[in-house]
Amino acid sequence: MGKQKTKRYAAMKRMISLKDQRIKETDRAKAKEKKKKDPSQLKEREVTKYPSCLFFQYNTQLGPPYHILVDTNFINFSIKAKLDIVQSMMDCLYAKCIPYITDCVMAEIEKLGMKYRVALRIAKDPRFERLPCTHKGTYADDCLVQRVTQHKCYILATVDRDLKRRVRKIPGVPIMYISNHR
Repeated sequence: MGKQKTKRYAAMKRMISLKDQRIKETDRAKAKEKKKKDPSQLKEREVTKYPSCLFFQYNTQLGPPYHILVDTNFINFSIKAKLDIVQSMMDCLYAKCIPYITDCVMAEIEKLGMKYRVALRIAKDPRFERLPCTHKGTYADDCLVQRVTQHKCYILATVDRDLKRRVRKIPGVPIMYISNHR
């Protein structure tokens, strides 16, 4: 019986080195060297430009009565801190506040189930205005960021770190949050 040939696993193709005699002098050009980047050169990147009128002292839309977009975790943390949301907003801003809840935030609270039924009751309070959503999906963070970028009249109330980080990149959008039970 003859020997069986076994397949070699992880076998590499063999390459001819540049010093081999079979390669002509003209083909022995060295591999292209990478250009070294000049550290003093300015780095280019695309940043969206925002008009200067959107910053706080020029934004006339940000005035009393304040329109406050409320996030899911803001409601949950206000319950844990035993704060009345509307009253604590008014104490913070010294003016009338109108809390707004989008359909996405409402859906997110409903998805949380029976454990968060108090939050759902607070969200259905008649003092809260409802904002209808026209987009697909129920991801509340994207919805809130989109609404805040389109309309510069809102203050965003959230405790979520990632959402705060995203909104801080948008100029002219104030953020309200709960810390130390206030």
